Amino acid sequence: MEPLYSSVIGVARTLFFAQGNRFAVIGEENVPREGGAVMAINHTSYLDFTYAGLPARKHRRYVRFMAKQSIFRHKVAGPLMRGMHHIPVDRHRGGQAFSDAVRALRAGEIVGVFPEATMSKSFELKEFKPGAVKMAQVAGVPILPTTIWGGHRVWTKDLPKQLGRANIPIHITVGEPMHVDRHEDVTAATARLKAVMQAQLDAQQAAYPELTGSDARWQPARLGGLAPTPEQAYAAEHRDMNRRTDRFG
Repeated sequence: MEPLYSSVIGVARTLFFAQGNRFAVIGEENVPREGGAVMAINHTSYLDFTYAGLPARKHRRYVRFMAKQSIFRHKVAGPLMRGMHHIPVDRHRGGQAFSDAVRALRAGEIVGVFPEATMSKSFELKEFKPGAVKMAQVAGVPILPTTIWGGHRVWTKDLPKQLGRANIPIHITVGEPMHVDRHEDVTAATARLKAVMQAQLDAQQAAYPELTGSDARWQPARLGGLAPTPEQAYAAEHRDMNRRTDRFG
């Protein structure tokens, strides 16, 4: 039992209740009762880490999330992140985070990873980084393909937050554990992981209540929604990156 982590989960669940969020969770049985695993999660919302941890709670498991190092320096969030044993990631020196994650996996922890690295403004899966597959391969643990749909309607980039009582459906699926042989090509295994997660996401989107009118802004362009296409989102991200470089470079 971890008092701090349990308390934070309690606060999150109270918030979910107050917001009227309606969770549909599939695949809780795929979370191992014990032993290490890499939970690979798609990324469309600032709150994805709170949603992804829910399927693990049925088996009293805690997920150690990999998160950017700046959060650990925050005067409020930092002590909480360290107290819950999450893993800081320095994007300029990722080797330490990788080693820390592998150590946690070998110690029997579930480590949460966002293979896309940054949030998807198109709400489609972006290109996957190979880190999730590599750490599972090195640690000798399975990957849990985890997809979330609906959380982006609560809080995402460049769109209004809906943190009040909005009664938003949030669908979470944990797929069957994916095993990566230590000799398997990492690029091929990463493509395999993405394909599994895409199939899960497609099923979630098909089962989700129809989004019409102004709510179409939460729907991918591919499905007739008003979200930017992946190409438009990519171009916007690069414009933002260049502006930051000009400002601080």
